[in-house]
Amino acid sequence: MGKPIEVTDANFEAEVVKSTTPVVVDFWAVWCGPCRMIAPVVEELATEYAGKVQFAKLNVDENPNVSMKYGIRSIPTLLVFKNGKPVDQIVGAVPKRTIQAKVEAQLKA
Repeated sequence: MGKPIEVTDANFEAEVVKSTTPVVVDFWAVWCGPCRMIAPVVEELATEYAGKVQFAKLNVDENPNVSMKYGIRSIPTLLVFKNGKPVDQIVGAVPKRTIQAKVEAQLKA
């Protein structure tokens, strides 16, 4: 723990849907400038929330099935999963505190 895990169409179910802790999935692509802007924030949060929340990254170009299933139309999109279901969403490169607020809300819920 402590850094985002890579998830794919193949392991998404096991790593995210069946996770016993909340999971924040960062849908991104190599060519996406805003994705690169929030990547360090996602890394920091993964360290800060280690053991409480799992952070994961999914490359939309390499894993179209999961992206389509959850209706990802623009990136970066962060989906917050709890008990196997998406419970919150953040679209675009947002400040760290915005992501933190969404994560904290799920930890309290």
